[in-house]
Amino acid sequence: MRNNSDKTAGHTVFETQMGFTGFAWSETGITRLCLPEKSRAGVERRLAGHGPAVAQPQGWVAELVEAIRAYFAGADIDFSAVPVDLSGIDAFRLDIYAAARRLAFGEAVTYGELARRAGHEGMARETGAALGANPVPLVVPCHRIVAAGGKIGGFSAPGGSATKEKMLALEGVRVGPPPPAQTSFGF
Repeated sequence: MRNNSDKTAGHTVFETQMGFTGFAWSETGITRLCLPEKSRAGVERRLAGHGPAVAQPQGWVAELVEAIRAYFAGADIDFSAVPVDLSGIDAFRLDIYAAARRLAFGEAVTYGELARRAGHEGMARETGAALGANPVPLVVPCHRIVAAGGKIGGFSAPGGSATKEKMLALEGVRVGPPPPAQTSFGF
């Protein structure tokens, strides 16, 4: 997805089927991603200070815009090759984010399981905190991490757990208790 001609930093905001979203990038990769919200202005505020606004991105940035639009339209998109710039992030969070990036479309695991996969068994709460600070959700798919017992768990993006549940539904994942069984008439 990278193109060496795209060496500039900036940010872009665009509309998807779930609302306005956007991301910022550096010469190395994306640095921040804002999940959908109702207003373009809200996303612009969250990306202020993350490079100049780019209305018509080119190269790998334009490809990522289209991939994100396709994802929010229900397409099975793999973001694992998207370049990320996570400079300044501690080793524990980098381990957690790397483990999350290995999750496939439609694969959900618990915070405890992700901690184990990242080499930090027993650190479910710390894993939740790391994911809550994730600067590039969707690319580091923190929405795929759920609480034990079939519960949705927290989500710090606009819309909170409802947004997380919608994203999981796009991937065919249902969280929560199963629907009640149909009552038999006993004929």
